[in-house]
Parts: sequence; C-alpha cells; structure tokens
Amino acid sequence: MTTPLVSPEGRALDLPPRPTPVVRPGEFRFAAAGLAHGHIYGMARGLLEAGATLTAVWDEDPALVAEFCRAFPQARPARCLDELLDDPALDLVASAAVPADRCGLGLRVMEAGKDYFVDKAPLTSLDQLAAARAAVAETGRKYMVYYSERLHSEAATLADWLVGRGAIGRVIHMEGFGPHRLGAARPGWFYSKARTGGILCDIGSHQLEQFLHFTGAERACITSARRANYAHPDHPEFEDFGDCTATAANGATGYFRVDWFTPAGLRNWGDGRTFLLGTEGYIEMRKYIDIAAPEMVENTVLWVDGEGEHRFNATGQVGCPFFGRLIRDCLDRTETAMTQAHAFAAAELCLQAQAMADRSAAQAAPGRP
Repeated sequence: MTTPLVSPEGRALDLPPRPTPVVRPGEFRFAAAGLAHGHIYGMARGLLEAGATLTAVWDEDPALVAEFCRAFPQARPARCLDELLDDPALDLVASAAVPADRCGLGLRVMEAGKDYFVDKAPLTSLDQLAAARAAVAETGRKYMVYYSERLHSEAATLADWLVGRGAIGRVIHMEGFGPHRLGAARPGWFYSKARTGGILCDIGSHQLEQFLHFTGAERACITSARRANYAHPDHPEFEDFGDCTATAANGATGYFRVDWFTPAGLRNWGDGRTFLLGTEGYIEMRKYIDIAAPEMVENTVLWVDGEGEHRFNATGQVGCPFFGRLIRDCLDRTETAMTQAHAFAAAELCLQAQAMADRSAAQAAPGRP
C-alpha cells in the first residue's frame, strides 16, 4: 500500500506508507542520560513514535532532569548513572551530553551491554574515535549517531527516496548550508573549543554525514577547510563560521558552510538547505523554512528531472523511518538504519575537516589560538 503525495501542479507520487511503531509497548526500553543539548528531546520523541518505551532519565543537573520529566512524565529520575547501566531490562541509552563527554559515556554504556544512541558530534578527538571503534568490536554493541538534519527531516526522507529510485541519476555533487541562530542563553561549555570540538566537528557533522550518504560513498577526503570567529570577541575560542570542500572515493564532490549568523528577522532558528546535483537532474531541500512564503512551511523539496519541474511539501507525508529501523537493528542485530562503519566514517571526516581548519587558521595568524 502506498501514500499518494500530490504537488501543487497536480502530480502524484506513490510513496511507501509512513512509518508506524515497530514494537509493542515494553518490548524495547530506553533511558536518557546526559541532557546538555536540546536534541535529546528529538531523539526521545523519534524513538517513542517508533514504539519504544522510555523508562528513566539521568543527568548531573537536577534542573535539566526536572525539565525533561515535564516533557516526558513517564521517565523516572534515576539516582545515578549506574542505576541505569545496571538495569537488565534496558536496551538502549540515548544521550546528548556535552560533546567532549559523549564518548566516555558511550564506552560505559556499551561495556554494560547496552546499545548507545548519541547526539552529533558523537565524539571530539581521534583518540576517542579509536576507543569507540575498539569498544564496538569488543562488545558487539551499537554506537549510533543522531545526525538529525538527515535522519529527522521529512524533506531528507523524500529526497532519499527520490535518489534511491534514480530520479536525478547518480549524485555527483552536494552543497549543504547549515546556518544557526546563536540566541542569548548558552551554557559556558558551548563556547569552549575543548568541550565542543569546534564548529566543523559539531554542526559540520550534519553536512559531512549527508555528503557520504547521498553520494553513496564509504570514504572521502577533505580538500579544504576553514573556521573563524568573525563577530564574537568576548568568546575567543568560539567559532562562528566554518566551511569545507570534500571529494568522495567515488569521485563525487561537495561544499559545505555552517555558521551562527541567522538574522533576527528569520521566523525560525536557521534556513538549512541541501542541494544535490545528479547526472539527470537536481534536488533542493528547504528543510526548516521556505523564506518569504506567506505561511511557515517546512520540508519543501524541489527538483528538476527529464519530465519537468516539481515542488512538494513533505510534512506529514513520509515520516522518518530511521528510528523504527534503529529499534529493529538493536533487537535483530542488523544494520538497516545506518551501518556502524558509516556512523564512524562521518565522525572521522568531521575531525579531519576541523584539524585542517585549525592548521589553516594557525598558519594565517601565528601565535593566535
């Protein structure tokens, strides 16, 4: 059974049905541990919509726990992290801890025999990456990553389906733009390079993961990378701009820009867009806003192929199948949501981009951080 998606010009697409819960209540249990970043709410909602059962929550900050419990009253506050790790009924731990702390937490989770679902950036150094890879090999557990700009976007779901059915031919180039609004209230760790890993390691991870996925590449190399602090001298370690170019092992190329310069006049936090160039057409995803449109519209997908020009609003039409697939992968020990190799390859590429940007900045301004 398929769901027809109709464009403003009257064209219909026969899409697969929207995802539904893949388990019964209580069949797959998870807890949240580490609430520093608000992405934990999206991670929890995605798992719940796929049928998972949220049982508990822990963080060192009681205020963050109380806020989480207001949103998810079914979550029982744990007295300590060990209480979660020692729970034999728990299948998975989801975390959006401070980026530099995410790997250490993941190692403990996997050692306790549970799968780990972590916000991007999943780690902040090559040493952490090596430790995570070794722990996955030793324990057989999963270290899955919430690359939300692809995994939790219906625009990206639709584009993925289009690419998979050959609508634009082979993807040979991608451009990604990830502007964010800084806002007024940010915790101290947010401005620390050591705690976040830098802008390309952090929000750049969305772009580089999509590059690998949409081009169908297993490996890639960074060909140029930059980072800067243009407008925040009060926070000298903070990076408010970054960009890079990359070439995939299969020859596809990409350019990516991330920044913290979303203007106050925009109706949301950022005008994130992704462009895919194929051998037979191209796709644009306006994931979070279609600027200057009379109504606030998300998940707009536009593409051009041999048949013409097409525009669809994917909101409420295709869902986000990643979460159900992740649950089944944990239960069935499969890799349908994302391979572990891909999750780590994207993380490694981000670390390489950040390192190149750091070297370039040091060469341009010797003696400055």
